[in-house]
Amino acid sequence: MTGGRLIHRFGSQLARGIGHVSGSALGPYQTAVIRIGFAATWLLFLLREFPHREELYGPDGPWNWDMAQQLIANNEAFTALMWSDGRLWFEVVYAVAVISSALFLLGWRTRTTSVLFMIGVLSLQNRSIFMGDGGDNVIHLMATYLVFTRCGQVWSLDARRAARARAGGAAVEADGPAEPVDRVGPVLWWVLGLGLSVVTFMGELSGGWLLVFWGLWLIQGLWWAVGRRAPGGEARLLLDVVAKLAHNAALLVIMVEACLIYATAGWYKIQGSRWQDGTAVYYPLRLDSFSPWPALSDLLASHGLMIMLVTYGTVAVQVAFPFTLFNRRVKNVLLAAMICEHAVIAVILGLPFFSLAMIAADAVFLPTSFLRRMGGWAARARGAVFSRGGTVPAQRVAEAEAAPEAAEHARVGFPS
Repeated sequence: MTGGRLIHRFGSQLARGIGHVSGSALGPYQTAVIRIGFAATWLLFLLREFPHREELYGPDGPWNWDMAQQLIANNEAFTALMWSDGRLWFEVVYAVAVISSALFLLGWRTRTTSVLFMIGVLSLQNRSIFMGDGGDNVIHLMATYLVFTRCGQVWSLDARRAARARAGGAAVEADGPAEPVDRVGPVLWWVLGLGLSVVTFMGELSGGWLLVFWGLWLIQGLWWAVGRRAPGGEARLLLDVVAKLAHNAALLVIMVEACLIYATAGWYKIQGSRWQDGTAVYYPLRLDSFSPWPALSDLLASHGLMIMLVTYGTVAVQVAFPFTLFNRRVKNVLLAAMICEHAVIAVILGLPFFSLAMIAADAVFLPTSFLRRMGGWAARARGAVFSRGGTVPAQRVAEAEAAPEAAEHARVGFPS
């Protein structure tokens, strides 16, 4: 009897867990904040390096065309910059990277711009693999994972468009929501399909990447076709469940990746003699390359006790963080400590984009209550600055944006 009860309880808990994972796209605020964080980091980097773009990734760089071609022939990495060695093509790819980052940051057609964002990141980084400070590796990975997430459920133009449709009294049919006609989405889909066809026929894409891009393009078309013909049917529900499972799986991978970064960094530090004797932090402070503020670096380097505490504290926090995820309060304390540490690294060592990338990765663990409160502050500040008459009432829009699942069902027909 006891065994039967245990089996029944386990079965009910398993069914509840499966229903929870497949019934909703988890972490809407967390995925939104990492979308904003990584898109902003990459966009700011591209804009800062705009005057030096040709030396970093273009034809004037030390990592020339032949060297990049030999490397890519061995590792089969994707980069659109290897489709042509012309200066015009380089400028086009760089411009696409900048524009897609800005649109992805704003959350415009996030399902499409997430793919374009990934293409921009991979194209530039794989062209010149030595142009980075460590943060580029994090952006590289997260740009790929974000393609499989529903990162535009909140804090995006997609969510606002859906919220305004709901707040404006969009018609609802008996068998499900009546989705308004979308004209931009199909045009964008056809244009990208045409471009993908040209690249395919030219032989620039092959193997796994060919399947990836055509698969993503076909999935978007299937989503739109099913949504137009049977928005409340079983096929649409099945696609929705698959999309939620993919989102939740990608979110889990992002969290695991962040834990692995800190765990491996911490354990490698433990093996170093300078980290063991508490002096490791002293040495980068004495390097001109990592001293944008020499007076401040000298001041910190002159305090031996502080150097020792920061050195040991860094190792302790990085090693312990993955194990603190089971305790919310301890996790939040260490998370705040790591974010502050990265902010200090950005200022003291002059590594702003590395720090921004790591803070964006850390944001996946931020509490939902804190993120919603932060979103409320931003919304009130925006309303105070840009408030105008004759628009949809701000309260109704805010209520719609606060319900990501409802906003997702109110999304326009074509996948954004």
